[in-house]
Amino acid sequence: MAAASANFSLKVTLFVYVMLMMGATMTQNSVAKVCPLDCLNVEYATCLSSGAMKLKASCNCCLSDLSSGCTLHLADGSTSNCS
Repeated sequence: MAAASANFSLKVTLFVYVMLMMGATMTQNSVAKVCPLDCLNVEYATCLSSGAMKLKASCNCCLSDLSSGCTLHLADGSTSNCS
């Protein structure tokens, strides 16, 4: 009886350890990103890293996943710099 109890305790301990490790891995790899919901009328984007190439962009820098050094070119001819 004591051997069965020790075996059960070992299984429970291993299960808890595995669940903790899975939880730690998931939280380390999870990154939440909060973007403003205002949508600009974007024609295209340019970035310093891509030269004069016109890149596809949508709504704003955050939703387009553009980094600093990028510029959104709007339909009215104005620009918005990503920071």
